[in-house]
Amino acid sequence: MPLLQDKVCIVTGGAGSIGLESAILMAEEGARVVLVDLSEERLKAAVKSFPSGRADYAIADVSRAADVKAYVEKAVKRFGKIDVLFSNAGNPGAVGAITEYPEDVFDQVFAVHVRGAFLACKYGLPAMNDGGSLIITSSVAAFLGSEGPYAYIPAKAAQVALMRCVAKEAAHRRIRVNTIHPGPVDNEFQLGIEKNIGAFIHQDATALFDQLIPLGRHATAREVAKSVLYLASDQSSFVTGTTLRVDGGMSA
Repeated sequence: MPLLQDKVCIVTGGAGSIGLESAILMAEEGARVVLVDLSEERLKAAVKSFPSGRADYAIADVSRAADVKAYVEKAVKRFGKIDVLFSNAGNPGAVGAITEYPEDVFDQVFAVHVRGAFLACKYGLPAMNDGGSLIITSSVAAFLGSEGPYAYIPAKAAQVALMRCVAKEAAHRRIRVNTIHPGPVDNEFQLGIEKNIGAFIHQDATALFDQLIPLGRHATAREVAKSVLYLASDQSSFVTGTTLRVDGGMSA
C-alpha cells in the first residue's frame, strides 16, 4: 500500500524546489496535497504536476496569522482534516558584517522561518488528525556557526527549539514533530545564498561547500524529499522531537 494513501498534506513553500518535490512524492504515495506559497502564477504551474483532483493551492504569507488560518481552513474544506503539515517556506536573508547587517532583513527572515513555523503549529495542530506528522525545514546551518548569515543561521536554530517544545505538547495526540536539516542543495535558493556568501568571503562558495561535504556534492531536491516522506509517513512512527540531517555528512 502507498505510504500516504488518502492522507491530507499541506506543504508551505510548495512552489519551490524542496517543497514541490516533497509534495509530488507525497502525491505519488497516495496523498492529497495543498501547496502554499506567495506566487499564484508559480502555484498554478506547480499544481499541473499532479493528477487531477489530488492537489490544490493557497496563496499565503506564512508570517501573517490570517493567511495561515486561511490556508489551513482551505485544506480542511477541500480534502478534510490534516495528516501532514510540512512547514517549509523560507527566505535567504543577507550576508554581511554584524555591524552592517540590515535590521529589517533580520526581522523578515525571523518572520518567515520562525514566526511562520510557529503559526503553522498554532493553527495547524488543531486541524490535524491524531497520529499525524508536523515537519519543519531547518538547515545544516542550525548546527554550524559562520560569519555573515546573521539572520538565517539564528532563525534555523530557533526552529529547532520551537520543534522540541511543540513535540512535547503534541505527543499526547501521537502527533510527531521533527525538523529536517538539508545541507547545500542544487537549487535556485541555495545558489542565491552561495552567491551572497561568495561575495562576502571572496571565494567560490559552491566549490567550498562541496569540499566541506564528505560525500563531495550538493544534494538534489528529490533526495531531501525522500527524507521528508520518511518523517511524513508511519515509517517514522516512533520518531519525534528529533533533527534529521540530510547534509552528506557536512555537520558530522
